[in-house]
Amino acid sequence: QSPYQCTVCSKSFSCNSNLLQHQRSHVTKKAYKCMQCGKSFSWISVLTRHQATHNMRGERIFECANCGDRFTRSSSLTL
Repeated sequence: QSPYQCTVCSKSFSCNSNLLQHQRSHVTKKAYKCMQCGKSFSWISVLTRHQATHNMRGERIFECANCGDRFTRSSSLTL
């Protein structure tokens, strides 16, 4: 059995750092909101990963602030 156990849901982890990361998933405040669908997340990294799912169909969701052109990848916005 893994030595680190979540006191909220009893899920076990082999590393304390993994337990600490998991415990944040139980936080009720989800400060990071997806502007496309309204879903909220506790972690900015999870929001970023989620936002990529909106672009799986090649939608041009990244808009250039200078010219207004839209792109499928944020990396296309760099000069």
